[in-house]
Amino acid sequence: MRSSLAPGVWFLRAFSRDSWYRGFILLLTFLIYTCYHMSRKPISVVKSRLHHNCSGMIQPISDTHRLNDTTWCNWAPFEQSNYKQLLGAVDNAFLVAYAVGMFFSGIFGERLPLRYYLTAGMLLSGLFTSLLGLGYFWNIHVLWYFVLIQICNGLVQTTGWPSVVTCVGNWFGKGKRGLIMGIWNSHTSVGNILGSLIAGIWVDEQWGLSFVVPGVITAVMGLITFFFFIEYPEDVDCSPPQHHGELEENVDNAEDPGNRPQSNRENGLESAVSFSKEPSAQPAAISFFGALWIPGVVEFSLCLLFAKLVSYTFLYWLPLYIFNVVHFSAKESGDLSTLFDVGGIVGGILAGLVSDYTNGRATTCCVMLILAAPMMFLYNYVGQSGISISIVMLLICGALVNGPYALITTAVSADLGTHKSLKGNAKALSTVTAIIDGTGSIGAALGPLLAGLISPTGWNNVFYMLISADILACLLLCRLVYKEILAWRSSLSRDRGYREM
Repeated sequence: MRSSLAPGVWFLRAFSRDSWYRGFILLLTFLIYTCYHMSRKPISVVKSRLHHNCSGMIQPISDTHRLNDTTWCNWAPFEQSNYKQLLGAVDNAFLVAYAVGMFFSGIFGERLPLRYYLTAGMLLSGLFTSLLGLGYFWNIHVLWYFVLIQICNGLVQTTGWPSVVTCVGNWFGKGKRGLIMGIWNSHTSVGNILGSLIAGIWVDEQWGLSFVVPGVITAVMGLITFFFFIEYPEDVDCSPPQHHGELEENVDNAEDPGNRPQSNRENGLESAVSFSKEPSAQPAAISFFGALWIPGVVEFSLCLLFAKLVSYTFLYWLPLYIFNVVHFSAKESGDLSTLFDVGGIVGGILAGLVSDYTNGRATTCCVMLILAAPMMFLYNYVGQSGISISIVMLLICGALVNGPYALITTAVSADLGTHKSLKGNAKALSTVTAIIDGTGSIGAALGPLLAGLISPTGWNNVFYMLISADILACLLLCRLVYKEILAWRSSLSRDRGYREM
């Protein structure tokens, strides 16, 4: 059939077909991870209903609590004075399980069909999210139930990120990857926004539905994934993208001017990544330690640890902070907190666009982190003085905090997972993504835990902790920023040389 077409006509048809499939995969993976984040968000909105001051409410006559009891309307066991620590424990159960499971998830993702892996993960995630809400209808008041469900949910949600990033990496090459993935990564913020809005509908009435509805939506999306997910372009006769076999990588190549011998680091990497040279053979999956040898993986992983600490503290505690400081209702606090995620969408796209234009992933992250620290300080001190300034500050903080986080977990992970020193072995992508996001998830677990422990001493101390973490994230990128600056200087020198000739 193809040989009967004129070359130009065949090219246009093939290009159109490839573009259609790539757009479809981008949309499908966007919706998949939107559901993952949508199912995580309701707990932050419901917190303000699990414990709040009951003195302004009318106590039922038949209630067994004594008169003037200000905790009668709270949900046991969170009616106690240490409720912030208990809520922090529930958050941490999910986040620690997610962080631990992520290091193994990438290994499984390389060795199992991603369609089945994602489908099972989404169905189970929908189940465990719904079980949190069913605790309301089943009148469950024991802490271990909520902790156990959160642990299970954290483990199954690790199926999502390595799988969707690997799929997108399989379908898209490096050209404009930062911009494409910056737009695509807005699924994180869109999921948070949807989770907040859906949870807000029922939070003041039957808060159990705030979990059940997102859980059902996630499970339905899992079924759609089973029927429509396509892992490789070759599976539908589409052309594969160009990866790092022919690409320059700043993190690896930006050495001091002059040719240097190949580093032991790269030699160790190449020996760790072995695969057959025969066209029909599949490349071997990279080992965990082999992935660590890829230049830049360790630095970006540690940077993400602190960047994600800041982002997830806002994710889990911002509605409660607004509720306590500004004294909005639970629904209003949840709705206002979504502006932080709206800013995150803009920040992720901006970070991807700038990093593509400058070819400096580390520098883009570093600049945004530097700007984020004073903006968080200002938000804490003046952000609550009026609704207008609160909206503006939330948008700016969301952009600066989530921009580096979005860039590292998407474009940077895909760049390093298809690094040129891997010689085309894209099997490493899932493991590299899991290492980077798994390390970041340690910070995601620490942030809400520390916030729960520190917040009784005052919200100011929580923000000091966040600013310190932001500065540490910036410092960890200094070596890579220096190498990118050297690369830019070398490139400018070559350009001047060409003009002089």
